[in-house]
Amino acid sequence: MSMLAYDGTAMLGRQLLRMRNNPGLLILTQIMPISMLLFFGYVFGSALAVPGEAYRSFLVPGLLVATASGGIMTGMFQAAGDTHRGVTNRFRTLPMSRAAVPLGQAAADLVATAVGTVPFLLVGLAVGWRVEGSLLAAVGAFGLLMLFRFACTWVGIHLGLLTRNEEAAGQLGGATFLLPLLSSAYIPTSGLPGWLRTVAEWNPISGLATALRDLFGNAPVPDGAAWPVAHPVAGSLLWCAVLLGVFVPLAVRQYAHGER
Repeated sequence: MSMLAYDGTAMLGRQLLRMRNNPGLLILTQIMPISMLLFFGYVFGSALAVPGEAYRSFLVPGLLVATASGGIMTGMFQAAGDTHRGVTNRFRTLPMSRAAVPLGQAAADLVATAVGTVPFLLVGLAVGWRVEGSLLAAVGAFGLLMLFRFACTWVGIHLGLLTRNEEAAGQLGGATFLLPLLSSAYIPTSGLPGWLRTVAEWNPISGLATALRDLFGNAPVPDGAAWPVAHPVAGSLLWCAVLLGVFVPLAVRQYAHGER
C-alpha cells in the first residue's frame, strides 16, 4: 500500500504538470459548461414551463453532473494518448505499482475538476442559482459529485487503454454527450413518454442530478419516479460503487497486461 501511495503521488504530480503545460484543455472544459448554462438558461428557459431563475436553479446541478460525466471522455482520451505514444509501455518497464499510473491520472483529473468547478458555480450565482439547503448538505452534494467524476474517469481510463488510439478515443468519447440528453440534467423527466422516462431515470446522471438539487435545496425529489431518482443519494452512491467496483480492477488489469 505504501508503494502504491508513493508511486501514485508521483504519477499525480506528472499528470498535474502535464495539465499545467497544456492549459487549453482545462480552459475548454471550464468554458463549455458555462456557455451551456448561459445558452440553455436564457434561450431554453424562456420556452419551458419553469422559466427564468427557477429553470437556471434547476439547470446548474444538472450541468454539474453532465460535466462530471465528461470524466469518461477525458479519461479515455488521456489514457489512449499515453498508450498510442508509447508512454504507457515505458511506465510498465519501471518497478512501480501497476495501479499507480491509472490512479495518478484519476486523482489528477479529480483535482482539476474540483478547481474548475469554482468558476462555473460563480457564474451560477451570478445568474440566480443559490444554495437553499444547509452548508453540510451542500458539502455532501459536492463530495457526491466528485465521487461520481472519479468513477467516470476510471470508466474512461479502461476504455482508453482498450482503444489505444487518440482518434478512436475521441470519436468514442463524443458519444458520451448523449448520456446527459437521456437524463434529467436539462429537463424534468415527468413529461417524457413512459418507456423513455424509465430509461432516463435509470441513467445515473438523473439520480445524481436529483440528489444535488435536493441537497442544494433547488428542487424536491419528484413523485412516482424510478428507485434511483426516488432515493437519489442512495442510488448515486450505489451507481458510484458499481462503476468503481467494475472498472477499477478492469483498468488496472488492462494497464498491467497491455495488448496481451
